Amino acid sequence: MFFRKKLLSSAIASSLMLVPFALQAEQVDSINTLTVTGILPDRLEAVPGSFDIVDERDLERRRPFTVKEALKAVPGINAVDEDSYGLALNIGVRGLNPRRTSRTLLMEDGMPLFLGPYGDPSAHYSTPLDRVERIEVVKGSGQILHGPQTVGGMINFVTRPVPTDGFEGAVTMDAGNQGFRGAHTRLGYGNDTGGIMIDALQKQGDGVRRGHDFDVTEFSIKGQLNLTDRQTLIAKVSRFEEDSAITETGLGQLEYAQDKFQAPTSDHDRFEHQRDSVQLKHIFDINDSATLNTQAYYANAYRSSFRQVNEPGDGSYIIDGTAYSELDRCGTAATAANADACGGRHRPRDYEYWGIESRLDFNHTLFGLDSDAVVGVRYHEEDIRRRQFRDGDPRARDLDWLKSFGTDYLREDIRIDVEAISYFAQNTFHLGDWSFTPGVRIEDLSIKTDVVWAEGDPQDIRQTNRSTDVLPGFGIAWNGIDNTTVFAGVHRGIAPPRPDRDLGEVGDGVVLSKTSPEKSTNWELGLRSDYFDGVSLAGTLFYTDFQEIVIQDSGRFFNAGESEQAGIELAGRIDFGTFYDSAHNVYLTGSYTNLFKAEFSKAVPSENIAAGNRMPYAPRHMASLSLGYENPYGLDTRIGVDYISRQFVDGENTRVESANGQEGMIDGYSLWNASINYRKPGSDITLFGSVYNLTDREYLVSRVDGKVAGRQRQFFAGIRYEF
Repeated sequence: MFFRKKLLSSAIASSLMLVPFALQAEQVDSINTLTVTGILPDRLEAVPGSFDIVDERDLERRRPFTVKEALKAVPGINAVDEDSYGLALNIGVRGLNPRRTSRTLLMEDGMPLFLGPYGDPSAHYSTPLDRVERIEVVKGSGQILHGPQTVGGMINFVTRPVPTDGFEGAVTMDAGNQGFRGAHTRLGYGNDTGGIMIDALQKQGDGVRRGHDFDVTEFSIKGQLNLTDRQTLIAKVSRFEEDSAITETGLGQLEYAQDKFQAPTSDHDRFEHQRDSVQLKHIFDINDSATLNTQAYYANAYRSSFRQVNEPGDGSYIIDGTAYSELDRCGTAATAANADACGGRHRPRDYEYWGIESRLDFNHTLFGLDSDAVVGVRYHEEDIRRRQFRDGDPRARDLDWLKSFGTDYLREDIRIDVEAISYFAQNTFHLGDWSFTPGVRIEDLSIKTDVVWAEGDPQDIRQTNRSTDVLPGFGIAWNGIDNTTVFAGVHRGIAPPRPDRDLGEVGDGVVLSKTSPEKSTNWELGLRSDYFDGVSLAGTLFYTDFQEIVIQDSGRFFNAGESEQAGIELAGRIDFGTFYDSAHNVYLTGSYTNLFKAEFSKAVPSENIAAGNRMPYAPRHMASLSLGYENPYGLDTRIGVDYISRQFVDGENTRVESANGQEGMIDGYSLWNASINYRKPGSDITLFGSVYNLTDREYLVSRVDGKVAGRQRQFFAGIRYEF
């Protein structure tokens, strides 16, 4: 611990020692700093990798109901609609498994959003779209400036800034089918000294399956204080609460065939999530060529789930022609009547993490070339407690009742402590139309796992898993054609070893097995261009060599897998109004991903995985296409379609469906969507409407915990008043 903190102190001191150098740096072009809350630099033409920006105008045009819906138009992204509102985010990038977005770094204004960024990178929260100004998606070598997840890209939700010119705000009300109702209010005031902004939202509705209702509230305060003409302090505090009846358990084959939208235990199943977060940023413009950004963040989350079915059944319980799963603690059919007389299992988990990061962005001509440099360091800690209580007594549906008996019903108690120090440096050399960007990130990680209780018995098993990984990256960009960038890059990526993977059962005992970080080498070659007025195009050829994939066998987890993912991403937009200089604009937007290779490159005999088998949840084709029309009278209307091709769901590439629904194929599907906006010129009022799955197509989206049906037709309409 002392050695690590000494390293941290040395790194911070080294960063600060560069400040005098930055102060003396030659004045060159405008500094390549990050915007206050973004992760992309101001000089986008020099970025040597692929990225996408979903801005506020894009969000207004599409009017997505969920974050996943908003990202479906981004090439390379597979967003799985497991629930109606996107409460549990499932996003896979370039063939990586989308389950809980565990291999894609999620951030809000540069702050990590996972339950535990290192210890449990599961996405049960994402920034509500009501607070979002734009979404940044980065998949290239620029990832090494952020971490810890650097194998599958980054998604950063940039929130709206504090007002700077008086009083402003907005009130939005919307409602739709499936019991949906929503309200959002934003109020703010600011001037040259600073300002404050308050966001409050509430959303509720029914889920995909009957009884899967949800209720979400969030309250956020964001403030800005301009300490001097060169120093700014930004603070943000948020409180999020979710109360839903959505269980992770799917349906067996017969249950799904009988009624794919049933949920017999929904009266008792619950998922609760409370999240408090604080973010503090200090921006110091040292001079016109150097900026020192320092941010501190803290998050505390409590996530508790209760469910009565552990896994879907095999159809052994058939009552009046309907097949039911088995109640986990009672050994009876999962009917509503039996659920009333049964308990189940609670999984309360506590997460707390905090960190501080300091980075210096500066221009220099040290080697006789105009250069933009970034150096920084981050210190991060996590404290996680995972517990599980089980019993068949119906009173066990009350977690406090279970806790009152001490350890009588305690099945699992695991404590996890994480300490991580990250160092990063990157320099972009500008030489005529060329830019060269070498960089490196170092992740120094320690994960301590203490199994206090497991399988109903005290354990006191402790283990420390340490790793230090050097992640280099290099990229090239060429801007020899107007408004066009050709780029190429390579970087090393990792997904840290998750401690919950280290716990496994062997016979009647418990064993801890160390896993190494999952590692990848990511290559890109691409082009983005706005050469023609009204036309923007982008294309990327990518290849990912993934090593050390964690494989499960007989309850134990170990590094055994290797895979390769390769494909091409295309995206474009045509505004015919700009092209033909007309105030009436017909626009066409589209994206397409061909993941022509996503396979295991090494056999795993223990899991019946052969070399060449397709990766799970890695569709070969993904596409999104929209046709829209907007006129000078304030009307903007659009219709679109999203397509996902068929997928395997396991490494064995099983084609025959199993009785519990967890094995088999997922067929491809296309979903139509549409939106309309109207705002009379000069008016402060916007009327809008949106519909997803316009034809109400029935389709399957997941088999992780049994068969899960996709969203039915979802429509909503609303009004927004801005002032």
